[in-house]
Amino acid sequence: MADMNRVFLAGNLTRDPEVRYTPSGTAVSDLGLAVNEQYRTRSGETEERTVFVDITVWGRQAETSGEYLSKGSPVLIEGRLQLDQWENRQGEKRSKLKVRADRVQFLGRPRNARYEDAPQDGGRQSRGENPQAQQQEEDDDIPF
Repeated sequence: MADMNRVFLAGNLTRDPEVRYTPSGTAVSDLGLAVNEQYRTRSGETEERTVFVDITVWGRQAETSGEYLSKGSPVLIEGRLQLDQWENRQGEKRSKLKVRADRVQFLGRPRNARYEDAPQDGGRQSRGENPQAQQQEEDDDIPF
């Protein structure tokens, strides 16, 4: 069976996007996403729970997200799972699962008045660009 690492999430941002730049000038943005789901209990009652997911966006989409999105904005995220691993100051190994977004789709109407000018695909790069080359550049320029 072939492996597949693909994630689609729809929810609302939990905070304003945090945009920063690598030393080579590539934009990277961290988003927090709340995804609500409803389910039925054994007694038949409907309950809701929320899953909070950290999202990382690179390139033009990161800049566009920072410019047009804000806390509460509804978005659709398409991407892949990524496991970050590190050691803390006490020498303990830590890890965190998050989503590396390939596409950020703006949904609904965000609170930012400039929304009319926002691209609906979040500034997605054209298909002519080489995603492997971009991934290599992004991995080399991670500032942390």
